[in-house]
Amino acid sequence: MKIVIAPDSFKGSLTAKQVAEAIKTGLQRVLPNADYEMVPMADGGEGTVQSLVDATDGHLVTRQVHNPLNQISNAYYGILGDGKTAVIEMAQASGIQYVNDKTHNPLITTTYGTGELILDALYHGVQKIIMGIGGSATNDGGAGMAQALGVKLLDNDGQELDFGGGALDQLAQIDLSGLDPRVKKTQLLIASDVTNPLTGSDGASAVFGPQKGATPEMVKQLDRNLHHYAEVIKRDLHQDLEKRPGAGAAGGLGTGLMAFTNSEMAKGIDLVIEFTHLKERAQNADLVFTGEGGIDFQTKFGKTPYGVAMATKAVAPHSSVIVLAGNVGKGIESLYGRDAMDAIFATPEGAKPLDQAIADGPHDIAETAENIARLIKKID
Repeated sequence: MKIVIAPDSFKGSLTAKQVAEAIKTGLQRVLPNADYEMVPMADGGEGTVQSLVDATDGHLVTRQVHNPLNQISNAYYGILGDGKTAVIEMAQASGIQYVNDKTHNPLITTTYGTGELILDALYHGVQKIIMGIGGSATNDGGAGMAQALGVKLLDNDGQELDFGGGALDQLAQIDLSGLDPRVKKTQLLIASDVTNPLTGSDGASAVFGPQKGATPEMVKQLDRNLHHYAEVIKRDLHQDLEKRPGAGAAGGLGTGLMAFTNSEMAKGIDLVIEFTHLKERAQNADLVFTGEGGIDFQTKFGKTPYGVAMATKAVAPHSSVIVLAGNVGKGIESLYGRDAMDAIFATPEGAKPLDQAIADGPHDIAETAENIARLIKKID
């Protein structure tokens, strides 16, 4: 019997690899002779670096960068097992965790540190970069990232702009003469399910700005500034990005990446499936175990368990896909189907406080997997 174990992390509790190991522990108590294929997964959000590093036997790289408040912080990214592909979560350098209710200010927060991580990956000789762009504290259109890569964003006096979306109204000229030449030679895959444009009622400032501390007045200012930024990009770089789907992702970082790097947008789960070789590893699988911390009707829209189910059923149509989750929410009936999930199980053993549920996670996941295995063995 071949069993593929391909879960996402349980956020705030266990990495995807730890979840996979707990599932395997429980299954092996009943099915010790099965052939197990472990594939830690993610969907492009938090945990993607660790999952891809674990799944490909890669390694982490830590370096000091400028965080969104322009202070020095440690951040990490991964180099996959092929030695040629880096995976970066922009939130590591420019994420919302660096600010609080007193310090959040999207007029000044910068993506400069994200650019520093890209540069460091280039110094390691990578040929491809996967960039997850969720969880940002910024609204600068990726301007800081571009400045870190060597782009000069100049005002009417030929001076470099200050950091943050609040300075973009002063942009008069974009100078690419200092852009690191390796940037355009390196393929960058943007892992994001966000389709918002850069500006307007569905844009970066209006939709995501308030989450980052923007007042209604700030939202209007930032939206005007990003419109101006897009106009200068259109004039100087001959790229019309303002209404491009995904341009508003991560406070407009999607725009900056499309404007200044050799990039393309892709669904996070699709990239992870590709780079973990999940389909190849799931060939002839009898059982597929996946999961994440919480599951509900939204899981169908780009989340790991649904992506794993669809991918594995495509190559092993007779397999059974079993999902384990720390919390099972509403609407899960929409997740079932011949080409999707076959069964969903909640893992917590009884009602308990959140901190206790987190501490008991490995035990409870293993127990649930063991009970499922006992049923499978009885049926067989």
